[in-house]
Amino acid sequence: MLVDILLIIHFILLVLISLRVLARHDLTAPARLAWMVILFVLPYFGVLVYWMFGEVHLGRDFTRKREEIIEKLRQHRPEVLGSETALLHAVKPEYRAAFDYSAKATGFQTTVGNRAELMADAAETRKRMIADFDAATDHIHVLYYIWLADDMGMATAQALIRAAKRGVTCRAMVDGMGSRKIVGSKIWQEMKEAGVQVSVALPLTNVLKVLLFSRIDLRNHRKITVIDGKIGYSGSRNCADPEFRVKAKYAPWIDIMLRIEGPIVAQNQMLFASDWLTENPVTPLDSFPYSSDLQPNLLPNSFAAQVFSDGPTQAHGTTPQFLGALISQAQHTLIISTPYFVPDYSLVSILCATAYRGVDVTMIFPKKNDSFIVAATSHSYYWELLEAGVKIYEYKPGLLHAKTLTVDGEISLIGSTNLDLRSFHLNYENNIVFSDNKLTADIMERQYQYIADSDEVTREEVKNWPLPYRIWNNIIATMGPIL
Repeated sequence: MLVDILLIIHFILLVLISLRVLARHDLTAPARLAWMVILFVLPYFGVLVYWMFGEVHLGRDFTRKREEIIEKLRQHRPEVLGSETALLHAVKPEYRAAFDYSAKATGFQTTVGNRAELMADAAETRKRMIADFDAATDHIHVLYYIWLADDMGMATAQALIRAAKRGVTCRAMVDGMGSRKIVGSKIWQEMKEAGVQVSVALPLTNVLKVLLFSRIDLRNHRKITVIDGKIGYSGSRNCADPEFRVKAKYAPWIDIMLRIEGPIVAQNQMLFASDWLTENPVTPLDSFPYSSDLQPNLLPNSFAAQVFSDGPTQAHGTTPQFLGALISQAQHTLIISTPYFVPDYSLVSILCATAYRGVDVTMIFPKKNDSFIVAATSHSYYWELLEAGVKIYEYKPGLLHAKTLTVDGEISLIGSTNLDLRSFHLNYENNIVFSDNKLTADIMERQYQYIADSDEVTREEVKNWPLPYRIWNNIIATMGPIL
């Protein structure tokens, strides 16, 4: 009798969830098919998986509150958002489409008067950042997806403690899952006792509620550092050593970071404020000041830039559409590095089309990935990319975690976004897109260093992969739309 009741309940849930999958407007046809396969091939388990991971939402109240906060911030300091005039004057016509799309999708338009330095490595990033913390006079705001209690993590925490003790307003925010260990650590408590304001983005204090009404894997993947509203750091690095002790066997983790100055810092400040106020709504808007002396004439050799941000509360498909616009503008060269390549098929098609029309397209992935699922999915696309003329390299010395994209030696994108469906639809991400020959040349030089330390993947090699391996890759890739 009990078995019959369970079967009936399962059948009803299966029908209801199937109808839900078929009725959703935010799923692609491959994603619908993947979910239907999961539901019917894996009885009971498929229903549970969809219940936990099928819906991409944080709740209507959360979305509404966040939209209200963003609108208040924009009205409070509209000049921070940049302008269309800056785009027209500072970016070449052939590259404006991606900047324009980004502005319409995120609200952050082009700013001028920005300047940046490419950090040589993790050691220089740490040295410069801690020095900037120690020189701060007004405030320090940081947000990291992962913050470990290693050398970098402890040095950052101690610098914040020193700053707070001398009267600098310090706010530190971390993701509830990625930094869950440090939130319960001794150093986190010491930061609070010293006067550092701490907060957790998307906390997991009530896991059952999250499982029932949201998704536990909707995360804040951003890496934001703002000092006195004048200096910032942007790139792929979390607050952790390259040895990355939680996954040490893949080390070193190779990241890329920029030290930035100019109005783009104010846009990162506003982005930080939107995340902080979501969890701490009583904080006054004036608690996130922007430097008043960031005028273009004060920053020689400056360039045009704007923030590109995305997250699960924004319009579906924003990131792949932006990337499609950026990639399709390439006329000569396109170089991309990403640790995780689980794209939607539209992005694969654009990459192939770009190579077919004669653009020199190069992609750099880690040779050894920390996710066997991601590795298999990435490999499933190798043949199609290689057939189109895309060059593929696999980085050997460690896990290449740098997310870079350069176009024609003119345009660069750098930040936290991977070329995977998690970054496209599930994570809050932050990047900067900019137009500057000198800085793009510096980033391309770094990309060529990655290539020099890589093995090139050839068509002959992929053609000779064993049949079971090819089948395995394609099976995993079929599930790609729901990974």
